[in-house]
Amino acid sequence: MYVANNKGLLEFNGAIWKLYPSPNESILRSVKVVNDKIYTGCYMEFGYWTRGVDGMLQYTSISQKINKGLLEDEEFWNIIDIENWIVFQSLNRIYIYDINDGSVNIIDASNTITKVVEVSGYIYFQILKEGIFRIENGKAILVTDDPIVKNNEVVALFAENSELLFLTRDNGFYRLKNDEVASWNTFNNPLLSEISIYNAIRLSDKSFVLGTISHGLIYLDGKGELVYQIDQNKGLINNTVLSVFEDTDKNIWLGLDSGISYININSPFRIYSNKRGVLGSVYAAAIHNNNLYLGTNQGLFYKSLESKEDFEFVKGTQGQVWCLQKINDVLFCGHNAGTFLVKNDEITKISNVPGTWKISALEKYPNTILQGNYDGLYVLENVNGNWQLKNKIEGFNNSSRYFEVVEKDIYVNHEYKGVFRIAVNPDFSEIENITIDTTIIGSNSGLVAYKGDLLYAYKDGIFKYDSQNTRFNRDSLLNSIYTEQDYTSGKLVLDQQDNLWVFTKSNISFVTQGTLSKTPKISNIPFTTEERNSVTGYESAMSLGDKSTYLFGTSSGYITVDIDKLSVRDFKVYLESVIQTSNKKQQEGITRVDHTLEGDFKSSENNFRISFYAPEYNRYLKPRYQFQLQGIYDDWSEWSETSSVSFQNLPPGGYTFNVRSRIGNKVSANVGSYSFTIAKPWYVTNLMLGFYVLAVLLFSVFMHIMYKRYYKRKQTELIENNQREIELTNIQNEKEIIRIKNEQLKKEFESKSKELAASTIDVAKKNELLTQIKNHLVTISDQRSVKPVVDIIDENLNHHDNWEFFKEAFNNVDRKFLKKLKKTHPDLTPNDLKLCAYLRLNLSSKEIAPLFNISARSVEIKRYRLRKKLNLQHEENLVNYILEL
Repeated sequence: MYVANNKGLLEFNGAIWKLYPSPNESILRSVKVVNDKIYTGCYMEFGYWTRGVDGMLQYTSISQKINKGLLEDEEFWNIIDIENWIVFQSLNRIYIYDINDGSVNIIDASNTITKVVEVSGYIYFQILKEGIFRIENGKAILVTDDPIVKNNEVVALFAENSELLFLTRDNGFYRLKNDEVASWNTFNNPLLSEISIYNAIRLSDKSFVLGTISHGLIYLDGKGELVYQIDQNKGLINNTVLSVFEDTDKNIWLGLDSGISYININSPFRIYSNKRGVLGSVYAAAIHNNNLYLGTNQGLFYKSLESKEDFEFVKGTQGQVWCLQKINDVLFCGHNAGTFLVKNDEITKISNVPGTWKISALEKYPNTILQGNYDGLYVLENVNGNWQLKNKIEGFNNSSRYFEVVEKDIYVNHEYKGVFRIAVNPDFSEIENITIDTTIIGSNSGLVAYKGDLLYAYKDGIFKYDSQNTRFNRDSLLNSIYTEQDYTSGKLVLDQQDNLWVFTKSNISFVTQGTLSKTPKISNIPFTTEERNSVTGYESAMSLGDKSTYLFGTSSGYITVDIDKLSVRDFKVYLESVIQTSNKKQQEGITRVDHTLEGDFKSSENNFRISFYAPEYNRYLKPRYQFQLQGIYDDWSEWSETSSVSFQNLPPGGYTFNVRSRIGNKVSANVGSYSFTIAKPWYVTNLMLGFYVLAVLLFSVFMHIMYKRYYKRKQTELIENNQREIELTNIQNEKEIIRIKNEQLKKEFESKSKELAASTIDVAKKNELLTQIKNHLVTISDQRSVKPVVDIIDENLNHHDNWEFFKEAFNNVDRKFLKKLKKTHPDLTPNDLKLCAYLRLNLSSKEIAPLFNISARSVEIKRYRLRKKLNLQHEENLVNYILEL
């Protein structure tokens, strides 16, 4: 779709709007698509656009090739095509361009040209104050100069049988027959004389669409009857319609004074939106006595089915309406304020109990009706033709928005407590037994009796009641209608034709009885939660009586859907563009790629954005897309309305991008594809791989040699270390042997020292004994007889051999002591050396005294003298000195 815009040429493919600036930055005034060219006209310029290999439009000027040149400040307001010519119209000229040879024929006008149109293979145009002309053989031929067409601006011309129809700006339709212009009585519509028309077209079904200056769009049927008028109050951006266009799908595009509006004439969807907010949100609907009734949060409204007028309020129903139920040709209204009977525009209140959620007939009790209220269940009774409240069913006080009567039991769904099963007494006055199933609880859950089964729906699926086991089981067929992610409301609606309606995030699903089997058939209307704009949990559905059109309440009115028109024509999906970007900073920017050819890219050219579209302009049948990138993402993506996808940092390799579309339940007849290859980086090419292999081999050989040398060196070091360790061990062993020998010698020394000390002590004791004996013998009077004994004792006490023996034994024990002592103190006498030897054996003065045959006192004196000879200080211990020497 192409639109002439203030800033240039607007292109729309059903998914993406794109603006191409006008060739001279002026306002585009006209556009016409002929085959593969888009012709445009603007200020002082006209020409055509063609698509380049990169997918972008490129402009070629025609006007710059005209030898005659353009008029000053000339603008081109209209373009039409006929056979091999393209006609460009300004206010003072008509340029006829021959597409075969590129020549341009010019027709000048002496006055303003208002409109150029093609009718039945001829080009007609009006010159103000002169009349209607037709182009024949490249020249303007006057058709009529009737005062009507001279004095009225003609905005459109049409063929009607053998007549020519003129639509004027301010005075409606005229016809030209037998060279006479007269008002067309068939279109004697007074509305046309009250409005100012700017543009008009005749649709393919022979009806008319008129664009007005200030009254929006007027739609007339082929007989001139008003079908409807659409203005700003009914959805247009503004009320000035400057251009009208019918596309190949019979849809109407409107170029407005500011913006574009689009009308799906043949759409299965019809919207009633009450922008003033009087109607409110629709909760219920019903048809009664040829009137359409709507129950809303503002009250009850109605209008005749055939009327195009607004709804009228039913007095006395101000407030929330919860339900409308037709029973035995009587219309009941469940209201926040109670229950009403409705007849035309009047109501009769039959119950004051607030909050009537639902009203339901009892098959076996034709004069009894059950209703659910905020605080429980109530019974209505028909007494002598008058409905009235009979009683409340005592013993149950829970809100009863959803309830169903199955056989003798009443089932009530409570969103936060579960499903109650209630057994009542025969006159419906009180409860006999009540149980509750708490295994199924969910907000916005629903309960309905359908084809003899009791169904319960909430986020986990749709369940069917098993009366034998008194439990709800998942229904294998109906449970496929939605997933937990697609769940929005468990509201189940049963319409007048026993169709079951289910509302999900992405669809409205309806279940009908199979034509050839008893298996129900599930159908989907692709109508999302956002699009239908209903009150979640309070959805409504009602047949409008023709078995194919249904009404659905919204938060601002209602929408009707003709399911027979939901079928989608065959369509294709197309690639709009392939854009490649580079990772390198010096190559920032984008590159458009010719997606009709297989792509071949460098390794750095691995970022892509691919756009695609399916040309569908229905507001409520939006295309959804699914794609895959074979070579890395082989699985199809989830369906999405997003019409582009980006791939970043693709690795080298071959890829094929595939995309398909779905409109409603129909998938595109083709798969859009684009194949491309990303080369390997230079460092992973085959040549480089061969180089790497050779380098690895050489490196392996080098490393083998290096490792061989390394291990040989390590082996030598290991042998040397082992030898050093062995030598160290031998040294340690030798030291240990020496230590052990020293310990043995030490022990021998200590033992011999002890033995020597003991022997010395024995000698001392022997000398002491001999001294005692001698002293005793001296006291004997007969000295002569004892003298020999005394002499022997003296000889033993002074026997020099004892000392020599001691000295030899002492030297064997501590052979270096006496030499060191003598060397250190050379002035020591033999007796001094002997005393030192005794002290080294750690003998006391008392033990030493007998060895010298002197008293202990004398030994102390000898020790004193010895200290002086050894030059010992007062605080130094003599024994310690000798022991440490």
